[in-house]
Amino acid sequence: MELDHFAVAGDTLEEATAHVEQALGVPLQPGGQHQVFGTHNALLGLEGGLYLEAIAIDPGATPERSPRWFDLDRFSGPPRIGTWICRCDDLDATLVTLAAQEVDAGQPVSLTRGDLSWQMAVPETGILPFDNCCPALMQWQGPHPATRLTQQGCGLRRLIICHPEAEVLRAMLALPDARVVFEAGPADIRAEIDTPHGVRTLA
Repeated sequence: MELDHFAVAGDTLEEATAHVEQALGVPLQPGGQHQVFGTHNALLGLEGGLYLEAIAIDPGATPERSPRWFDLDRFSGPPRIGTWICRCDDLDATLVTLAAQEVDAGQPVSLTRGDLSWQMAVPETGILPFDNCCPALMQWQGPHPATRLTQQGCGLRRLIICHPEAEVLRAMLALPDARVVFEAGPADIRAEIDTPHGVRTLA
């Protein structure tokens, strides 16, 4: 399991994109549509092969599956980091391992965006365990989008996962990435990012 990216949700893609651009002081690139869940996104490449996405329900699309991923059907309020995503070499095996710990991270759904293809584990409810603080799990089946993104001089310093059961989540994932930090507290995700303008916090 490796950190892949994280997602900033908004009521609209314009709001989510503006939230990221204002916080970090750099522009996002156009992404595309996710036909299965009726969503669309914009992207920002980060150093080290990471990226972040702004994501929202696409008002012009009819989803093929519901509830939508990333708990977007229940989203309301200001834009914020709603989900972090980890990639796996063997998604099925990872899900079995979590299920043995009585954690239901979802079932694999095949997805595409343009010529990109991957599988994402999505719970039937669209809600991830630990109040959406458990990472969404995925497995790429081709090129990675980060290789196509223009670097804007931004790099992830820390991704902070807050939850009342943060220690349980940390132990369960055993994620060997010092940038991912678990803290006890109300459910929340925030990122500290190095930018051309200094360290900025994105929440």
